[in-house]
Amino acid sequence: MAHTTEIHVGSAAGFSGDRTDAASAVVDALIGIGGPACLIFETLAERTLALAQLARLQDPQGGYEPLLDDLIRPILARCLAHRIPIVSNFGAANPRGAGLRILAIARAMGLRAPRVAIVHGDDVLSHVADPGFSPELHAQLAGRAIISANAYIGAEAIADALRAGADVVVTGRVADPSLVLGPALAHHGWSLDDCDRIAGATMAGHLLECGAQVTGGYYADPGVKDVPDLARVGYPIAAIAADGSCTVFKPEGTGGAVDEHTVKEQLLYEVHDPGAYLTPDVVVDITEASVEETGRDRVRLCGVRGHRRPDTLKVNVCFETGWLAEGEISYAGVRAEQRARLAADILAQRLKGVGPLRFDFIGVASVLADDQGRWLRDIPTGSATDVRLRAATRHADKAVATRLMREVNALYTCGPAGGGGVRTALRPTLGTISCPLDRARAPAGFYLLGETP
Repeated sequence: MAHTTEIHVGSAAGFSGDRTDAASAVVDALIGIGGPACLIFETLAERTLALAQLARLQDPQGGYEPLLDDLIRPILARCLAHRIPIVSNFGAANPRGAGLRILAIARAMGLRAPRVAIVHGDDVLSHVADPGFSPELHAQLAGRAIISANAYIGAEAIADALRAGADVVVTGRVADPSLVLGPALAHHGWSLDDCDRIAGATMAGHLLECGAQVTGGYYADPGVKDVPDLARVGYPIAAIAADGSCTVFKPEGTGGAVDEHTVKEQLLYEVHDPGAYLTPDVVVDITEASVEETGRDRVRLCGVRGHRRPDTLKVNVCFETGWLAEGEISYAGVRAEQRARLAADILAQRLKGVGPLRFDFIGVASVLADDQGRWLRDIPTGSATDVRLRAATRHADKAVATRLMREVNALYTCGPAGGGGVRTALRPTLGTISCPLDRARAPAGFYLLGETP
């Protein structure tokens, strides 16, 4: 049934590792507003999914959001009591595992068992791993083992799960804005070809998907773009109207800011073409959109237009790339920078032929360096007195990668003088490459835990 009332969707996380105390203020605000509402946690990025795939390889029961307990426990009772569904992609590589964990948390808290829906359809490994799927893709992979392939599916299955009465909807790889579009679809009853309304709600999702970015977090730049009380920054809520327009705001009493500038920055964030922003649900056109401040920390977005959704879905393919080895050592005091550079030169000579080496002189040059050290060689030696040298390499052979760690550790006594605080680490790595897939080959759906998938 279609509704003319707004639905309020609150965002309580913008990435895996985000603050775990943000949700409480958002839930309190949704309860205070009353009426239809939903809470989302966006915790999945391309890198995050690759890490989750590695985690599930090591533990078949793992592979979902590692902070799941900390995110869910503070707000689960209130959400169930006030009928505020929770929608999140914290399923990552193991949505079912995440759903089972949520049921266990509810039992441990003495709550009624929530109806947990698991969205499926993003796992397309069986298609992509077939060499006949894309000879070009497999040529790019050069025979490396494919670990996973996940399609960015859309909001339809989320909406269906909410219409079926789900208290919690757990997804794997969906498009980030679809977490917000799904509740809007379920509430307003739009048809899937109602492109303008779907596009409007998709951009509401785009504004919310990165959490505190739109409330001033990623916007802040002292002295240029000042934002008040960032230590208590509030996370965003969007009131999504029946016509697809939305008003973004934050809970009362929280820090940060929602104004024309923060919203415009987030509106354009990662949008490759403002006239044709591709999502699995719709192609969005924001070239005629209007952003207007309607009150303190309240901004309305309207005028978004939409076109028919693409025939293909984006797929991220994760494949084995070997091992990443890294080591760090500090030099301080007189001529610290010269000693750090000498240490890097020693490592370069002893590890010659191992593969690409990256050196960062933290405190002098690191973010703008490159993996071959070319940029560093162009910087004249300065007089820094507090430098931490980081060395790293990636290699297919674990034993070869481990050599770097031993060589960094040996700098303790093999020189130069005064090095200390060595830290080394070794971990397997995955590469990611993207390709298109006909959406008919990735049909999405959902099932409620306790029912047959």
